[in-house]
Amino acid sequence: MHRVSPTMPRAISLALALFLALIVFLPTKLHAQILVDLSIKRSLYIAYEPLLATVRISNLSGNPLLLADVEGKKWFGFQVETLDGRPIPPSNPDYEIEPIKVAPGESLIRTINLVQLYPITDFGSYRIRASVYSAELSNYFSSPPLTIEITEGRLLWQQTVGVPSRDGIRGGSRTISLLSHRLTDRTDLYLRIADKDAGIVYCTHRLGDYISYGKPDIMLDASNIIHVLQNNIPHEFIYTKVGLDGKILAQLSYNAPKSRPQLKRFEDGTIAVVGGALFDPRATPTPGIIPNLSDRPVPLPTPEQPMPTPKKGEKKHPAPLPTPAPVPASVHID
Repeated sequence: MHRVSPTMPRAISLALALFLALIVFLPTKLHAQILVDLSIKRSLYIAYEPLLATVRISNLSGNPLLLADVEGKKWFGFQVETLDGRPIPPSNPDYEIEPIKVAPGESLIRTINLVQLYPITDFGSYRIRASVYSAELSNYFSSPPLTIEITEGRLLWQQTVGVPSRDGIRGGSRTISLLSHRLTDRTDLYLRIADKDAGIVYCTHRLGDYISYGKPDIMLDASNIIHVLQNNIPHEFIYTKVGLDGKILAQLSYNAPKSRPQLKRFEDGTIAVVGGALFDPRATPTPGIIPNLSDRPVPLPTPEQPMPTPKKGEKKHPAPLPTPAPVPASVHID
């Protein structure tokens, strides 16, 4: 029968503790050399909407690093998977990114539209990490994961129009859809242009906030340019003009101090906004004008003082009238 030394359990426990400490310490040390941080503005998107991911890469190794593709390993990329662990490969696995040098203590920031790189347009939830590979450190460094959900908005309006082949625009048909998307604190309005026959989505633009009880106006002019007027906040409106290729041609803001702006079609087929007042929401408010001295309000009269009681034998004389104060000359301050 084999006897166990009483010191063996203690030695095994010590070895196990050292092993676990090594497992915990080594990844921390490795991950501390390059810090990767991923941020996405929100967690809920509609299908085909631009999904902008901002990645911050910080060199904490104490040495200059050259980040470059080596032996088929991409130095920069993303790990995208469904919540059940199914990986989503990039649309183009042979993409190339130019090498970049990062000085010690330096950070670089990149913003990427993930929809252009990964087919994450199907409805559902996705887990996303940003990943950086360093050949000099022989290791991958990843950000903490973020979860986003792809859903669809509520269809408000849809129309299909024909498009001739001209000016570099592919002919055929375009389906124009106006969608609303409700978030926790607001409702957004989206415009989508797609060629359903070819399976091409030209754009899914977020046009701005949208007050759901105010129906948006949408018209197509003689050239099938799309005009949308939406009520974004009380007494303010956003007007957007979009071409069939998905390019935003104009976006203006109107307020409605007296009359609500509307889209109007003219006899020549053009469309314009009538009513309301055009303004720039990014403009600095006009500072208050300093008034003239003569425009200052007249001071309020002070309460009357009680009349003194005359002593015995004194004649009561009427109180003298107050001497009027001189009227100041009008002064204008430029």
